[in-house]
Amino acid sequence: MTDLIAKTAIDRRLADIVQPTIEGLGFELIRIRLQGGKTATLQIMADRPEGGIIVDDCAKISTAVSAVLDVEDPIEDNYHLEVSSPGIDRPLTRLKDFDVWEGYEAKVETSEMIDGRRRFKGFIRGTEGEEVLLEIEEQGEPVTIGLQFDWLSDAKLVLTDELIDEMLRQKKASGAIDETEFDEIETDTDASDEEKE
Repeated sequence: MTDLIAKTAIDRRLADIVQPTIEGLGFELIRIRLQGGKTATLQIMADRPEGGIIVDDCAKISTAVSAVLDVEDPIEDNYHLEVSSPGIDRPLTRLKDFDVWEGYEAKVETSEMIDGRRRFKGFIRGTEGEEVLLEIEEQGEPVTIGLQFDWLSDAKLVLTDELIDEMLRQKKASGAIDETEFDEIETDTDASDEEKE
C-alpha cells in the first residue's frame, strides 16, 4: 500500500533518504515535495508523533536533513530546503491519519471518478481495513462511505474551531505554548463606573 507522503518517483526517493533521519530525531515525515522553478524548493512537512512541532524543531530537522542530502546528493541542481509544520488544516497522508483525526472534517480527492465525482467533504469516521470512512451528506441525510486509501490523490483537514482548539491543546501539551508567559488581562468594571460620576 502506498501513501500520500511522496507522490512522484523523485519524492519517494527523497523520502527514503530523509525519513530515517527525521524519525531518528523523534519526528514523523508528513509530506515531501520537490517543487520546480528557477531554483527548486524541497518542501518537507514534519510533526511530532503527538503533534505540536515548533520552529526550533524545524531548524533541527533542516540541519540534519541538509547533512544527509549533501552526502547522498540526490538533487542535481541547486535547491532551497523548506522544513515546516503541517499547519492546522494539515494534509492527511497516511492511513493512520484517518484514525488519529476521526471526528474532524476533511476534504478528500480521488484519482478516479467515483459515482460521478472526485471531491468529497465530510467527517472522518476512522478506517476499516484499507478503506477511509467518510460521513458525507446525500440528499440532506448523513451517509458513511468507504473509499480505498489507494484511490486518494489528496486529503486534508478542514479548518474549524474544533480543529484550532485541538491544535492549541497539542501545542500546550508539547510545551510549545507556555501560558505563564502571557500577561493577565484585568478587567475592572467598577473603575469605568466611577469615572462617569
